Amino acid sequence: MKTAQKESAFSAACEACAPPESVADKRVQQPGKKALINRLRRIEGQIGGVLSMVEDDRYCVDILMQISAVKSALDGVAIQILSTHANGCVRKAVKEDDGDEAIEELIGVIRKMIR
Repeated sequence: MKTAQKESAFSAACEACAPPESVADKRVQQPGKKALINRLRRIEGQIGGVLSMVEDDRYCVDILMQISAVKSALDGVAIQILSTHANGCVRKAVKEDDGDEAIEELIGVIRKMIR
């Protein structure tokens, strides 16, 4: 099956979720995937900048400020993906009467994220 056909098949089932082939191999087609990838590449560049700052013996506070910016950027990506999951995967599971498990999984993920 061509990639475009796969994508449209997944989108038809749920805006964000692809049907899992097995419990261990769940796949999700991220809406706005290109934008997410661009954000992650910018974060990757920021991390490279932090590495350079350490290698160049830059002032500790400047390095810590850049690390804080990287963490904030990653949190933004995480919130975006979490929102997609809640509005796609979890909503679909609740509508199909399998919501308890999906909600428990979501709560577990949120617990890990806020630690």
